[in-house]
Amino acid sequence: METTTLKEQYTALLASQPGLRIRNAADILGVSEAELLATATQGKVTRLVPDFPGILGKIETLGYVMALTRNNEVVHERKGVYLNPSFGPHASLFVGEDIDLRMFLNQWAFAFAVEEETRGKVRQSLQFFGADGLAMHKIYLTDQSNQDAFNELVGAFLYPDQESALNISPSPEEAVELPDSEIDVIGFRNAWIALKDTHDFFGLLRKFQVSRTQALRLAPEGEYAVEVDLVAVRKVLQAAAETDTPIMVFVGNRGMIQIHTGTVHKLFEHGEWYNVMDPAFNLHIHEPGITSAWIVRKPTEDGMVTSLECFNASGELVVTFFGKRKPGIPELEEWRKIVADIENEFSK
Repeated sequence: METTTLKEQYTALLASQPGLRIRNAADILGVSEAELLATATQGKVTRLVPDFPGILGKIETLGYVMALTRNNEVVHERKGVYLNPSFGPHASLFVGEDIDLRMFLNQWAFAFAVEEETRGKVRQSLQFFGADGLAMHKIYLTDQSNQDAFNELVGAFLYPDQESALNISPSPEEAVELPDSEIDVIGFRNAWIALKDTHDFFGLLRKFQVSRTQALRLAPEGEYAVEVDLVAVRKVLQAAAETDTPIMVFVGNRGMIQIHTGTVHKLFEHGEWYNVMDPAFNLHIHEPGITSAWIVRKPTEDGMVTSLECFNASGELVVTFFGKRKPGIPELEEWRKIVADIENEFSK
């Protein structure tokens, strides 16, 4: 599809549906978000060289910004300063009290600087996409950001050919789940019970070749994995707000995991979305997209660690809730009570 044709289609779509978000417009038009963005239909779009460690290594100079990571069901927005970057061959990190990220840069392919007008105000951002044009991460300037540093960064990483078309690749194929009969269930359960660190759980899934939702179905008997009613997603936020219990909220896609650690306060429903709208943290959950929710417990050297894991219809993990914790510190008893109350009332 030629860019000019796509731009005309996008323009017509926006005229018929004002305020339509670009991700939704891409779905309607059957293209990727990156392709739509590159048409520059809604503002100025500057392509950057895909030197992601180089670009991200300069983000701290922007000062106070808003980090946005999302999947189809959940949007996670956190304000702060990007601190303490670390770049590795498999995973890269920003570790700060406000901006806390786990990045998988091998999944990233395109970078853009964007200026767009929204409700009469110009918003500037850096936006990163996978090879299939799926958004991995976005960084928005705030009123407190360093404009000069943003301009300098864009100039330093300017892509030499701004007119070339994006080379979009097909989306990665989803792994096929093995039948339960082919899984070493006893070995898997024993390995789960023997866990010492929650970070080892992903390796456990790979070792036994089980999907995440399959793992929950095949979990050790007892408290390790309990399916709960979908209302648990609201209830966990409401209980945390009512008791002022600090929590951790993980939202990600294949290229990024973004984490909020702290309390939540302002909660409300808006149409099909359930929202946290605090000054530094916003969370938007498209409730119809959540099709299963599980209370999950994993043993660690610090005791049991409890989470609420939420999945979409494809079995993708879209948001996870923990109590605030750090290695070497046992899980908050206030969090355990919240989860136990939800389990008692809403387990299936």
